Amino acid sequence: MDVPKEGAGPSGPTRDAPDPDDLIIAVEQMVRYVRQSARTGGLSTAASSTLARLSREGPQRLTGLARAEGVSQPNMTQLVTRLERAGLVRRTADASDGRVVLVAVTPTGLDVVAARRAERAHALRQLMEDMTGPEQAATSTALLALARVIRNRPSTPEEDRA
Repeated sequence: MDVPKEGAGPSGPTRDAPDPDDLIIAVEQMVRYVRQSARTGGLSTAASSTLARLSREGPQRLTGLARAEGVSQPNMTQLVTRLERAGLVRRTADASDGRVVLVAVTPTGLDVVAARRAERAHALRQLMEDMTGPEQAATSTALLALARVIRNRPSTPEEDRA
């Protein structure tokens, strides 16, 4: 009696699982393509990420922002200074402790975040338009599943670096 191979389905053996290196390369290519499509504001990746974090999570202390973004406090101070000069963030006193400075995104910063998100969404839609229907469905399912798993993890790589 033949024993089915691991991963075999009712219609016969399934393809071997993709090489993890191939998946990593695919993710890196997709992220690079989508990131490079966002041009509004002429922001670096670090500036864009910091601005997006502030828009999602609200005002933060500089030390917490540096930790969350995985950069040193001096580097974050320089980045926030550049963003502040561009009118994208502002520093405010913490209402509960006047000695503490919080970094908050400005309305102009929110507009830049929204425009960059729209540019990235457009780039992703263009990629998906070149896929077959089943590929589009599989990609949507996979991306949403990855996002869910990442959200539900007890710690993120950013927190591990701190």
